[in-house]
Amino acid sequence: LESGVKVWHLVKNHDHGDQKEGDRGSKMVSEIYLTRLLATKGTLQKFVDDLFETLFSTVHRGSALPLAIKYMFDFLDEQADKHGIHDTDVRHTWKSNCLPLRFWVNVIKNPQVVFDIHKGSITDACLSVVAQTFMDSCSTSEHRLGKDSPSNKLLYAKDIPSYKSWVERYYADIAKLPAISDQDMNAYLAEQSRLHSTEFNMLSALNEIYSYVSKYSEEV
Repeated sequence: LESGVKVWHLVKNHDHGDQKEGDRGSKMVSEIYLTRLLATKGTLQKFVDDLFETLFSTVHRGSALPLAIKYMFDFLDEQADKHGIHDTDVRHTWKSNCLPLRFWVNVIKNPQVVFDIHKGSITDACLSVVAQTFMDSCSTSEHRLGKDSPSNKLLYAKDIPSYKSWVERYYADIAKLPAISDQDMNAYLAEQSRLHSTEFNMLSALNEIYSYVSKYSEEV
């Protein structure tokens, strides 16, 4: 200020005496970043749509649905019938917890588990938004949003109803597929074991189990 220049930062100045001035600066920063967020979302929209379409499709680009998914979902429906659970939301939640929320969310959030890549903090933050959208799409509850809702929720608010319909259609399409017998499932698992027999180090696995058992021998 002595030299006639005032330095502005893209963060809220909490030490500023004039609270109104600080609020105005914070609002300005939010508007700047919101524009960038929307632009980035627009750039990535097709990739997110393609990802969700691939994951929530029984036949996508020629790849058939794995037998294990059909077998598992049928098992959940059988258990619901057996225990008299007719609430469709409960069945939907069971299936979501088994596959999308247990498996796919981890892959989306942690691509370094599948690919030989480095995941930086910025990439992690971006993937967290996609993962949160994915989880909201699998939810049966309504998400009420307001002006105080986090920006990552607001970004995909208009897309989530469409994504939810994809999830519901996916579960319905799986239910319509022919049932998988126990014999077919066992044959499939045996074939998978044979195909990957050279990729599995049995001694290494036994060593890992031994380390675990020796540590918790009393509990086991």
